[in-house]
Amino acid sequence: MIHYSCDCCKRAFDSDDLRYVVKMEVYAAFDPDAIDEMDDDRDHLQEIQEILERSVDAADPQIGNDVYEQMRFDLCPDCRKKFLKNPLGRDIKPFEFSKN
Repeated sequence: MIHYSCDCCKRAFDSDDLRYVVKMEVYAAFDPDAIDEMDDDRDHLQEIQEILERSVDAADPQIGNDVYEQMRFDLCPDCRKKFLKNPLGRDIKPFEFSKN
């Protein structure tokens, strides 16, 4: 039997507990206009797509974590709420009011 726990607070889930799955995909962005058109007639976007598709099935040595990475997290309901309020994990500064 597979045992799940919240990847944020480490709380163990019972088999009937509600849990949420967060899947993240991070990949390098590039400007297609920056490709030198004089290079050749290859379809660079198609080549990148094929490499990414291969990387999903197996660890492709052509792709490092600095180019493409997939992550999966299990969250409890409380951590899901926190994640959705601040998905980038930024420090939220409190409002400061003037003393009038």
